[in-house]
Amino acid sequence: MTAVDLPAVPRVLIAEADPWSRDLLKQVLLNVRCDARLDLCADGQQALDLLGEHPYDLVIADWELPGVDGLSVLRSVRQRRRNPVLPFILMSSRNDSASVREALPLAPTAYLTKPLNMESLTQRLQDLLLNAGESVSCDVPTLAPGMTLSTFLERRRELADGAPLLTDVQLAVKRSLNPNGLDLKLLEEEVRTDPQVTAVLIAAANSAAQHHGSAVQTLSQALQRLGTGQSMNLILGLTLKRSARLREPCLADYAERYWELSLRTAEYGRTLARLLDLDQERCYCAGMLHRLGDLALLRCLQEWKQAGGELDEWEEVGDALEEFGAAYGSALRTRWRLPLELRELIAAVYQLGGGVYSREALVMNMAGQLARLTEHEGIEELAKCRTARLLKIGLPELMRLRKK
Repeated sequence: MTAVDLPAVPRVLIAEADPWSRDLLKQVLLNVRCDARLDLCADGQQALDLLGEHPYDLVIADWELPGVDGLSVLRSVRQRRRNPVLPFILMSSRNDSASVREALPLAPTAYLTKPLNMESLTQRLQDLLLNAGESVSCDVPTLAPGMTLSTFLERRRELADGAPLLTDVQLAVKRSLNPNGLDLKLLEEEVRTDPQVTAVLIAAANSAAQHHGSAVQTLSQALQRLGTGQSMNLILGLTLKRSARLREPCLADYAERYWELSLRTAEYGRTLARLLDLDQERCYCAGMLHRLGDLALLRCLQEWKQAGGELDEWEEVGDALEEFGAAYGSALRTRWRLPLELRELIAAVYQLGGGVYSREALVMNMAGQLARLTEHEGIEELAKCRTARLLKIGLPELMRLRKK
């Protein structure tokens, strides 16, 4: 595909089994051509079916697709002898010379090894989809006639991208680099206070493509399983999404309050867990994620306003949070398949259900109550509550916790 025959609006097929890698590829491509028409699929047979139905301007496929692999998809494309040749980017975790030699006779436009180099991928896409010096801008989609805020939020609930970014993740990645590459321990320290980064990395580490053994329930475990390259790609990919940061002052103020509440809950959870010899990092993550739904809702409210919707900066925002915040959180935790044990700890922050409680669930319930106390509220009543009795924590311990 040359500059003289670039399509006005390109149609691109992305075939990648892992949902998080697939979404990352989508965001990178849309960052280059926001107007592109995208078809996404998770296996090779789907890719072949779509190739039979539509004329594409570019195919991006993973070699390790289930069923029909990506190399076979490339072989099928080349056997059709299209003129001009269909650009085809083949990705693979195989970086050995034998694999490269196997793919070369089929003339892939590019052979990219995983974890992907984002700058290299972006440059490839720019070369394939843009003329020299060209850029494409797209208007924010407008609301359908008659759309109400309540209907908009109800429809967005199952599609929401999660919370806005609350830390400067690009700076965090930069600070975590050393001459030997990315230091995962430094990266964890830089991003551990961001609910969106924490949730996405834990979810990605538990996806089918990454699943090896027990479920990942902490940020540290997620970083170790994903590795440096994939962790960095996923974190930086979050910056490419629409409304990644809140620009509306009112919404940003709400987000700041929920973020501070999450931080307090996480710190109380970790301190209590340390005191009782429990899993500190799991309790910290549960506290960090318990307001994920409210933050995701604020992000959707910004999308509503950007699309031309009216928004009363206090009354309607408060009403929306009360009506939809919990539902957004539940939908995200389920859709992202966060581990059940972690979801139970998050739920315990709000209330304890029936039955027997784990000590960690009791810790998170106490952490949530401590975090919600105002500076004018005493903790004498809290020391008398059921959770404190079950944990065998008295007023002196709670007072020391409150002072930290």
